[in-house]
Amino acid sequence: MKLYHITLSGHSHRVRLFLSFLGLRAEMVEQTNLRSPDFLELNPFGQVPVLVDGDTIVADSNAILVYLAKKNARQDWLPEGAKEAAAVQKWLSVAANEIANGPCAARLVTVFNVELDAPEAIARAHKVLKLVDQALLGRQWIVGNGPTIADIALYSYTSHAPEGNVDISGYSNILSWLKRVEALPGFLPFPQTTAGLRKSA
Repeated sequence: MKLYHITLSGHSHRVRLFLSFLGLRAEMVEQTNLRSPDFLELNPFGQVPVLVDGDTIVADSNAILVYLAKKNARQDWLPEGAKEAAAVQKWLSVAANEIANGPCAARLVTVFNVELDAPEAIARAHKVLKLVDQALLGRQWIVGNGPTIADIALYSYTSHAPEGNVDISGYSNILSWLKRVEALPGFLPFPQTTAGLRKSA
């Protein structure tokens, strides 16, 4: 397998983290030019990550999580039951929408100098993080009794939200959940930057 990624991308880290949890090896290719013709052949959207597994090309971080769970028959990470699978899918959608438009967008401003409305992104980040914190009340994991790919999809940008000037110190359930994810065997840290609130940390 080969993974085209960017080290500081939370979307890329999701896949690298899941590969590590599964104990799978993949050749890592740091993709510096998202508009190169060769890369656009793999993903016309010009986005990382992209997983190449033999003749199979899978773009989109959440799609790759599903692919890896299904290919390796890991029902612990992606349950087969209709209710549980729907719950996982709901949080994958949150990761692709509210998380992407909140903590991810806020971090794009500070880490990658993308021109976005930072105050609006920070406000959206707090809105979704409050919902995640509430969902974790009395729970160890976001779905079911063990970690799933829903936890992986939420982890990277939530843990690094402070890099986008999003203070997560008041979300006690999230902070406890982050520690549980980080204590799992095979955990792979997401490299930190000194952007945002990390400057004074």
